[in-house]
Amino acid sequence: MAVLVFAELENGKVGRNALEVLGGARSVADKLKMEVLCCVLDGDGGQRTGELGQAGADRVIVVKVATANPSDPESYLAALAETCTGIRPVLIMFAGTPVGRQLAPRVAHRLSYGIVTDCLSIRVADDGREILLTRPIYGGKVHAVFAAREGQVITVRPRALRPLEHPYRADPQVDYVEATPRGGQPRTRVVEVHKETESGVKLEEAKVVVAGGRGIGGPEPFAMLEELAGLLGGAVGGSRAAVDAGWLPATRQIGLTGKIVSPDLYVAVAISGSSQHMAGVANSRVIVGINIDPEAPIFHSAHLGVVEDYREFVPVLIEKIKSAKAC
Repeated sequence: MAVLVFAELENGKVGRNALEVLGGARSVADKLKMEVLCCVLDGDGGQRTGELGQAGADRVIVVKVATANPSDPESYLAALAETCTGIRPVLIMFAGTPVGRQLAPRVAHRLSYGIVTDCLSIRVADDGREILLTRPIYGGKVHAVFAAREGQVITVRPRALRPLEHPYRADPQVDYVEATPRGGQPRTRVVEVHKETESGVKLEEAKVVVAGGRGIGGPEPFAMLEELAGLLGGAVGGSRAAVDAGWLPATRQIGLTGKIVSPDLYVAVAISGSSQHMAGVANSRVIVGINIDPEAPIFHSAHLGVVEDYREFVPVLIEKIKSAKAC
């Protein structure tokens, strides 16, 4: 009886997504008195077992797949499904990344498991018999809770769970598994890769995020938000309306159809606060809404609301922060 986590390495390193899912798996496994198994595919996985153990894994399974093709998940789907079949974990967890979203339903189908996607939280019921999974429905307006006992695959929304605060163990048991990918030609192939360069703090990792919406009125005011974010050591994002208007690149979009963030401080400037946008910032510790409209939906979610024209308020806030830093 175990909880199995598929740990997706990011550029050969154990990234935030893997740490979050392992932390969630550890909390569930401890209450159910189960092991946490971590499955990692080839590459540098064998060099990262200590980090995965510290993140919460009791055992790390390194699946070595010949000629695995990252653009074709099915090239290592069979190996992953075969590994899970031999273990039959109660719960299989994936991060809600592009790779995780492609693999999870395929693994669930191969194993005849149920699947719940885009989970915001995971916990064990008070009676200790069921695992309760919370996910948004109706565009984030309502949260639904699903109960599972065994045979369940889930994907976890990035930034929904938190990594362990303290290292779990440095020497997990390590097993190496040789696997052969499916035969035939891959169904997809990478023709060309374009990577957008990002400077400064990454939006998903920033502890402070300052975001602008339709009410900003144009691209020029974002220079003011950049200055504010810089003073706070944060990053700048925007609503879908701001991105659709061409004021920000798509990589800076926050919300259900953009990036999910969970900073310590989220400052929403001239953002109305639609449910789709708020779904992307729901796990922020403190949300500050700045809007000239006292009836704006943002004030239903904000911990602190400022009813003011941002063009009057933000410059004053910037000067106050500069003065505080100068002291």
